[in-house]
Amino acid sequence: MKLRPLSILLLLIIGCQSNSKKESSETIKAPVAKKFPVNHVIHDDTRLDNYFWMRLTDEQKSAENPDEQTQDVVNYLNEENNYLNEVMQHTDAFQDRLFNEMVGRIKKDDQSVPVNDNGYSYYTRFEEGGEYALYCRKKLEDNASEEVILNGPEMAKGFSYFGIGSRDVSPDNKLMAFGIDTISRRQYTIYFKNLETGELLSDKLSNTGGSATWANDNKTVFYSTKDPQTLRQNKVYKHVLGTDQTDDVMVYEEKDDTYRTGVFKTNSKAFIFIGSFQTLSSEYRFLDANKPDGNWQVLQPRESDLLYYADHFGDDFYIRTNDHATNFKLVKTPIKSPTKDNWEDVIPHRETVLLENFDLFKNHLVINERLNGLRTIRIMPWEGEDFYMEFKDPAYTAFPTSNLDFDTNILRYGYSSLTTPFSTYEYNMDTKEQVLLKQEAVLGGFNANDYTSERLESTATDGTKIPISMVYKKGIAIGSDTPLLLYGYGSYGNSSDPSFRSDRLSLLDRGFVYAIAHVRGGQEMGRQWYENGKLLNKKNTFTDFIDAGKYLVDKGYSSPEHLYAMGGSAGGLLMGAVVNMEPSLWNGVIAAVPFVDVVTTMLDESIPLTTFEYDEWGNPNDKVYYDYIKSYSPYDNVTAQDYPNMLVTTGYWDSQVQYWEPAKWVAKLRDLKTDDNLLIMDCNMETGHGGASGRFERYKRTALYYAFLFHLEGIED
Repeated sequence: MKLRPLSILLLLIIGCQSNSKKESSETIKAPVAKKFPVNHVIHDDTRLDNYFWMRLTDEQKSAENPDEQTQDVVNYLNEENNYLNEVMQHTDAFQDRLFNEMVGRIKKDDQSVPVNDNGYSYYTRFEEGGEYALYCRKKLEDNASEEVILNGPEMAKGFSYFGIGSRDVSPDNKLMAFGIDTISRRQYTIYFKNLETGELLSDKLSNTGGSATWANDNKTVFYSTKDPQTLRQNKVYKHVLGTDQTDDVMVYEEKDDTYRTGVFKTNSKAFIFIGSFQTLSSEYRFLDANKPDGNWQVLQPRESDLLYYADHFGDDFYIRTNDHATNFKLVKTPIKSPTKDNWEDVIPHRETVLLENFDLFKNHLVINERLNGLRTIRIMPWEGEDFYMEFKDPAYTAFPTSNLDFDTNILRYGYSSLTTPFSTYEYNMDTKEQVLLKQEAVLGGFNANDYTSERLESTATDGTKIPISMVYKKGIAIGSDTPLLLYGYGSYGNSSDPSFRSDRLSLLDRGFVYAIAHVRGGQEMGRQWYENGKLLNKKNTFTDFIDAGKYLVDKGYSSPEHLYAMGGSAGGLLMGAVVNMEPSLWNGVIAAVPFVDVVTTMLDESIPLTTFEYDEWGNPNDKVYYDYIKSYSPYDNVTAQDYPNMLVTTGYWDSQVQYWEPAKWVAKLRDLKTDDNLLIMDCNMETGHGGASGRFERYKRTALYYAFLFHLEGIED
């Protein structure tokens, strides 16, 4: 466990200087960060950074005796937290009510749908009031007793953050490897447990990605480790139980720092794969799972702009690939000669359909596709006619899930919409009959018929049609006075699918409309949707979102006085860009763990995620990309103008978007902005990118989000 010195956490000295902002009827002094000018020079261009001093190393954050810089940084972060608490103090009771309201909709003693694997049924369950799950299993036999294989509530005691990674059971069902992270930087230590005796083995693997892949001998595992500084997964080791980690054999090292690596097993359990990945290229090595000391063979050597993912069935590998297929296609190839010159089309490329994933069964092939911006499930018997499953909502998400049994005609899939809680079904692929196994319980009298969803289209600056998914409570008055929260992400090809969240009801029930702008940079409308929202096309993401906001105003769903925007991480970059470009369009903006100091971060190869994201943002060591990134980087484009009300969040231990990015951004905004609007930052000193680890604790920040919006709308209950 990495200890955080008490001296750091108790640095609560408040040294606010005067820079008054009007908050309600009283004036509260906002923090003013020190300035220590640093000039960053590259390509004959100079960028002035007055707040570069806020960056600390992990060593500084973990030091028993913090140096002066560390004290200054922690003091400033705590000043911001205290300012937040002062400004929002009048909402404290409301936040408590919102928190209790959201948590009150959650079934406290809930249990997941069991998943059958290798003779056992695995599930998680929560006991009344528990923040962490119990991980359990039962033998697939009558009257089998429950085995608690991990007791989350007991294990989490004493930790301010506690995360369990992958749980990997040996082929003979006797042993389990599991990862633990107590810092929130996704650096897991893997432990091993004897499931027959309940005892922990002496084996311990540190600085890992969190999962272990078992060979079929029940004593050998393969796992990946991370570069201690950049946190890039770059090495794969072989560990034999009963030996020390220092004796482990490195079986693969990914030396190209634009790639990361990982190891996993095929669904057939016959092969172990080592994958190397970057945004635009991938490569796999495979090994017979019965021969852990054997030689690894490359499936297809890496090529620029060639992506592929493989699974095993019979004598072939089945591969999803973009080889001459922008929207991907499915091919198969003999195991004995797997390179792409032997690839044979199973599902050819289609211009209007994105092939997202596939599942292999003994008698069926199941394809998850995206058509017209929505996910579909296509059933293809190996013999017979294929067909698509039908879904009723105008905006929804549906996908196969937890299909570990190869020899079955039953497909398990998940379904949700903006008005339908997450539901797990079993679908008979022969008879087309289905059974609802479980729908997420929403306590407190929820009725889906009280809400309605819509699917709209705005028109982007270049004429592209941008889908918008929307939900609101029936009966509310839609007009220029209607508060509307518009959410966006638009990066990495990650699609923002319309799905249900019970905490969102606290917004809808108080008259808010909630909408999702499916902007370019995601993959909702196919692979080109992603290609047209990254690199030198990145600004499409921002203008799409702005145009969606303007469309909603023009159509009378809201007005700039009541329009709000929200995004997190790369979606926080979106927020930073749109408030620079169109600050008057929004009354308020929530930027969660925002990636806003894009140029500085992408020039620093020591920062986690930098090098293998060059294909997403561009490498600013190249002047063409430098100039383009600089033209939209939120931190570099803060200017003396009015900005909307803003709430910014971050985590001190965030390994994905380091805390100093939002901290510097807030400091610069406060220095330059010309308005008296609210600007507050919440820096959680105990967590990282994903926030709090407990089941309920995370809703405290959601309550803060909503209290911020309700405060701006004058909603007090």
